[in-house]
Amino acid sequence: MHVLKVRQRQQIVIRHHQRGLMPTPAPRALPLRANGVTYPGKAEHISAVRADLRVLLGDCPMADDVILCASELAANAVVHSSSCLPGGSFTVRAKIDPGHCAWIEVEDNGGPWTPATSDPTRYHGLDIIRALASDWGIDGDHAARTIWARFDWPAHS
Repeated sequence: MHVLKVRQRQQIVIRHHQRGLMPTPAPRALPLRANGVTYPGKAEHISAVRADLRVLLGDCPMADDVILCASELAANAVVHSSSCLPGGSFTVRAKIDPGHCAWIEVEDNGGPWTPATSDPTRYHGLDIIRALASDWGIDGDHAARTIWARFDWPAHS
């Protein structure tokens, strides 16, 4: 019975395509790529974040900026949040929409938030995010916090 339904659907698709009722896919349409991984809240796992993102990002034109920012956010999670406590973790999520944007976020285990004092001789992780990302933000509270960044795809010249 299942095989019959599949054949019927195939025949309908063929008829619609022959009549011009089926839209043809855009040439070079690239699929949306997404990933989410939870890492132990230890600094030695930040290199795994970079390696995992390198595979996901592939030929993304702003891959280096995205990876640098994700690395900074992961470092912030293991240094400045409760993720560094025994059993702690942080989660990195990334979404690549080719031709539009790349999105990353790092969710940590929360904790007290004490903004770093501004020191003009030293850059802080969020200064790097602010400089490289098209937009960014912080959501959450002391229980769990997510810092996200969006990187718009460069315009074609």
